[in-house]
Amino acid sequence: MTEVRKETDSLGVVEVPADKLCGAQTQRSLEHFSIGQDLIPREMITAYATLKKAAANANHVGGRLDHSAQRLFLQACDEILAGQHHDMFPLHVCG
Repeated sequence: MTEVRKETDSLGVVEVPADKLCGAQTQRSLEHFSIGQDLIPREMITAYATLKKAAANANHVGGRLDHSAQRLFLQACDEILAGQHHDMFPLHVCG
């Protein structure tokens, strides 16, 4: 049996495979809306990582994000931009 962890969102608790980085909403989407064959394009993932990195920096400068949280966001974004974690973006898109 695959190990799971419990994640919570506005709909309640959902079990997510322990080896995945996604949260409750992604897991729910996989369970209920996994349609189509094409995954989210890698270009979109890198674009989102670039945007999240800029947002983390702007929110830190604006005093809305402490240094520790900013550092974690930047590390995760840099890892994604370096090509890591591709298998952690499992959602399909309709084409």
